[in-house]
Amino acid sequence: MKDAVLPGSNGCRISSAAEFDDWIAGRSAAELAEPFTFVVSTDGVLRLAPRRSEHVACAGGDMVLSAGEIGFIREAGWWAVGEVSNQSTGYCPDVASWSAVARALNRVGLRRPSSFTHEVVFRRCPDCQEHNIVREDDFVCVFCGSDLPQTWNVDPTA
Repeated sequence: MKDAVLPGSNGCRISSAAEFDDWIAGRSAAELAEPFTFVVSTDGVLRLAPRRSEHVACAGGDMVLSAGEIGFIREAGWWAVGEVSNQSTGYCPDVASWSAVARALNRVGLRRPSSFTHEVVFRRCPDCQEHNIVREDDFVCVFCGSDLPQTWNVDPTA
């Protein structure tokens, strides 16, 4: 995984309100109009990158606690999370990774929703090993037709 990451392409590390304020101040109106790529690194720190960045690059090729897309809005003079998902086909994080996202956002002092605003359910097919997005609770592999497990199984080390 790390072989595909270019040096210096990591997401911006955001571990405090001051770091977030500095980072967001440098964003253009066009950038703020769409969500950003995010990861929560294994040390619980939020990393942010432009939307079209790969999650693996944002994480510097390292493992993560969560990954997805996040959008920010201004509310009563404060920055808040307007939308956040676990949509990352690079990491395919479980919806249960929300707790890591919530802790990272709390550390930065951002108002946030109580869960992902858009949840993506990922599963790896036990038969063909392909990654699937489960839609409408249909736990069937779109590649080979096998049943998919009800519990998250994407990370082979988990």
